[in-house]
Amino acid sequence: MISTMRELFEFMVHLLITLFTLLKPGGVKAIASENLILRQQLIAAQRTRKRAPNLKYSDRFIFGLFTGLINFKRLQRIAIIVKPATLLKLHKALVNRKYHQLYSNKSKKKPGRKPPSKALIDLVLEMKKRNPNYGYRRISMQIFQSFGITISCFSVGRILRKNKHLLPSGGGPSWLTFIGYMKDSLWSVDLFRCESMHLRSHWVMVIIDQYSRRVIGFSFHAGDCDGIAYCRMFNEIISGKLLPKYLSSDNDPLFLFHRWKANLRILEIEELKSVPYCPMSHPYIERVIGSCRRELVDHILFWNENDLLNKLNHFKKYYNETRGHCSLEGNTPEQKALSENKIVNIAKLDDYRWEKHCHGLFQTPVAA
Repeated sequence: MISTMRELFEFMVHLLITLFTLLKPGGVKAIASENLILRQQLIAAQRTRKRAPNLKYSDRFIFGLFTGLINFKRLQRIAIIVKPATLLKLHKALVNRKYHQLYSNKSKKKPGRKPPSKALIDLVLEMKKRNPNYGYRRISMQIFQSFGITISCFSVGRILRKNKHLLPSGGGPSWLTFIGYMKDSLWSVDLFRCESMHLRSHWVMVIIDQYSRRVIGFSFHAGDCDGIAYCRMFNEIISGKLLPKYLSSDNDPLFLFHRWKANLRILEIEELKSVPYCPMSHPYIERVIGSCRRELVDHILFWNENDLLNKLNHFKKYYNETRGHCSLEGNTPEQKALSENKIVNIAKLDDYRWEKHCHGLFQTPVAA
């Protein structure tokens, strides 16, 4: 048993010495390696285009393997593919890498603008879930109104498109930017019609302040309107309020009643007419009516006049005190009317709650 182990040990020693001798540069193996390298260089040179040969991974592996079997002096004579330009390029790359390692920023930060935080992304998604009719601009303004954080509508759009699989189906309309500030003593008046659960028509009068976009009030009349009904609705809205100097209205024949004009003369209010057949000349009140329809009337049902007026008053409170406006730089009409440009009760992303408006039809984040 001992002799067998000794013979096996001697065999392994002779095998290692033989392998070391074969791997040592020089001799027949060096000539064979040189021939193989020259042959591989000719094959690679035939694939050459205009500037340099197209070396494959197999070429580089063969060159690296057989280079270790050739004498260094002999290797200098057979390296015909390597050009001075290649060495200069390699040297330049090493120099650039040296100074990049010395003077570059060691922090592993991604280049470009800092992405929104996880809390802000969750807030945008939650607001879209709770208010499906909100568009990109509406969400960005509401976040600024509640938290004082400026986020562009494009960032909101990227967040919602990237996480659209987390949102319920359906979406709201996009919001257009309207510009311009009107005189503080200029109000606008207009009417729109809605139907009750019993399919009875109701005319709703709405008055806004053009300077602050504040809704002064709503009033309604069931059935057909006449001069008396117009004056009654108008007087109900302005009761107890400081009257304006001017009142803007469109060219609807309903505003040509004698009682209507006489009522304005008694109140010493001058009526201004918009451009005929041009709704854009009366934009703010038309916008308020459109918002009221899209955000409230199209999503509720009402039984009678009192039910309708109660819901309109809730929407008025939400519209004036909570809902941000693009033309007011994200502020609310109440803040504009009071000349308060700063946002009050700023909420924090890690400490806020959701406040319901219009019986849960809208939900906005507020400070906890």
